[in-house]
Amino acid sequence: MTTELLYFHDPMCSWCWAFRPVWTDLCNQLPRDLTVRRVVGGLAPDSDEPMSLDMRLKLKGIWQTIQERVPGTRFNFAFWDNCSPRRSTYNACRAVLVAARLSPMHEDRMIHAIQQAYYLEARNPSDIGTLVDLAVEIGLDRTLFATELSGAAVQALLLDEVTFARSAPINGFPSLVLRTPLGPHPLSLDYCDAAPILRQIETTLRNTAAG
Repeated sequence: MTTELLYFHDPMCSWCWAFRPVWTDLCNQLPRDLTVRRVVGGLAPDSDEPMSLDMRLKLKGIWQTIQERVPGTRFNFAFWDNCSPRRSTYNACRAVLVAARLSPMHEDRMIHAIQQAYYLEARNPSDIGTLVDLAVEIGLDRTLFATELSGAAVQALLLDEVTFARSAPINGFPSLVLRTPLGPHPLSLDYCDAAPILRQIETTLRNTAAG
C-alpha cells in the first residue's frame, strides 16, 4: 500500500476555510515523496429547497465562532442577505472533481475559488452558474466544464468519494488521515499552526519505517 496523506474536506465547509492557511503551509513542508489525496466528503446532498431560518442562523453562528477562535479568518456576512442559500454542497464537490479531471493543477484552484466566492464575495456555490463562472475565472473551458459537471462519470465519482469518506476514521471536515502499510492514522488538527501536524506525520512515518 502506498503511504498517503488523505485530506477529507468539503469546499463549502466553513471550518475547512478556516483551516486553509495551515493546510497550505503544511503542504509546503511535507516530504516530497508523500502522496497527498484530497477527498470531497459531501456535507449536504442536492436540494432546490431554500435553507430554513434555523439552519441560516446556525451557519451564521458557526461563522462568528470561527472568527473568534481562528485569528485572521474572514467572512462576508452579506451572503445571507444577497443570496438565496440552500443546504446543498454536492454541486461544489462535483466542481472540484471536474477541475481535477480536466487538469490536476486546477483542483486546489477550484477549491480556493469556491471558498473565496462563498465566504468573501457573497456568491452562491450551490448554484451551477456560479461554479461555471468560477471555472472560467481559473482558466478552464466553460463548455467542457459545464458538460462534465452534469455528467454521469462525475456523479459516480462523487458517490465513491462520499462513501469512502463515510467509511474513514474521521468525525467531520476537515480531517487528516495518514494511511500507511500499518494502517490509517487519524491526525489531530491545529487551526493556527502546521508544525504540530507535521510532527505527527514525521513520527508516524518513522514508526512505519521501523516496522
